Amino acid sequence: MAKLCIGLIREGKTPLDSRVPLAPESALYINQNFANVEVVCQSSEHRSYSDQEYLEAGVKVVKDVSDCDVLFGVKEVPANELIPNKCYFFFSHTVKSQEYNRDLLRAVLDKKITLVDYECLTNSSGTRLLAFGRYAGIVGAYNSIWAYGQRYKLFDIRRARDCFDLQQLQEEFVKVKLPPIKIALTGGGRVAKGAMEILNGLGIRQVTAAQFVDQINPGPVYTQLNSRDYHVSKNGTVFNRGEFFADPENYLSSFRQFASHADILIAGAYWDPRAPVLFTAQDVLRPDFKIKVIGDITCDIEGSIPATKKASTIDKPLYDYNPSEDKVEDLFTDEANLTVMSIDNLPGELPRDASLDFGEDMIQNVLPYLIESDDQQVISRATITNQGVLTTSFSYLQDFVDGN
Repeated sequence: MAKLCIGLIREGKTPLDSRVPLAPESALYINQNFANVEVVCQSSEHRSYSDQEYLEAGVKVVKDVSDCDVLFGVKEVPANELIPNKCYFFFSHTVKSQEYNRDLLRAVLDKKITLVDYECLTNSSGTRLLAFGRYAGIVGAYNSIWAYGQRYKLFDIRRARDCFDLQQLQEEFVKVKLPPIKIALTGGGRVAKGAMEILNGLGIRQVTAAQFVDQINPGPVYTQLNSRDYHVSKNGTVFNRGEFFADPENYLSSFRQFASHADILIAGAYWDPRAPVLFTAQDVLRPDFKIKVIGDITCDIEGSIPATKKASTIDKPLYDYNPSEDKVEDLFTDEANLTVMSIDNLPGELPRDASLDFGEDMIQNVLPYLIESDDQQVISRATITNQGVLTTSFSYLQDFVDGN
């Protein structure tokens, strides 16, 4: 039986991302434990793991991956770099008909590519099997605290990107001195749990949603809010989680009760475009709206948070939002503005740790279905195109492809 050759492709999207789908030790593990699989690595000068580290782990480093059967990346592959008739795994950001990736999906179809999207890899219950969510939460929360310190000149800590790994980042905690502020964190999944690692590590006390609103605290506190905490049914019935996720348009946002107490918002909850926005631009202008710093980990541009007008970058992580004119302004230009952190590739600031975790999940949760049997349809459920044809589950994207 011929070996399945998996190639780790060089990232090509600008700005360049230094994460990898498989760290050297993960690639080595596959090569040593799966007799019919070989992982090779395409040479790159921009990875957090160098070519030399792969070579030292016994993994081949090659210039050309066109001979590989399956290609693993992280971010979207530039259309001109796609190799025809190949099978790709990467985060395509197309399943929500994202306008900025229409040409990418067209190229995938034109080049008769089979595209498997990491975001769509789920078990039979719909739980995602692969994600960088924990590290998005870790870096997003850390950046939010850093942004607050920058805005009010309270402390100076290293950026996450300037730390070698998570352990080095945690060494910065002792420098953080916060006044008795309140932090609202939305979400209950990997992202929120990652954010809580940082908030707990900083010694910020967690309180309930009710305590967040009702109590005066001597030190900094945070509350972790689930959908039930800030949504109410339009018909006055009790919040029903199943109904909310099936028909979110039947609910209204009640987040204003928290916006009038929070100094920092860390947004880590998935947002369905059918659901109500968290708050509106008009809400920001209310005299009781208190939030001054927003860490939008979800980075849904023009989505649930009106201040998220664009994605910021690792190089330029912050911008100001002028609520009166609903526009972006230079940083720290007016105290009435909100300071926004909306980096769309947050795990890229701690790429080594994030990549190692991602690869371990790949080996445990996905690889067996790729190289043995996809009896649970894990791969097929996440396959957007098969040899250049939209699969049945994603046929709704045809109108998007056609420009309708």
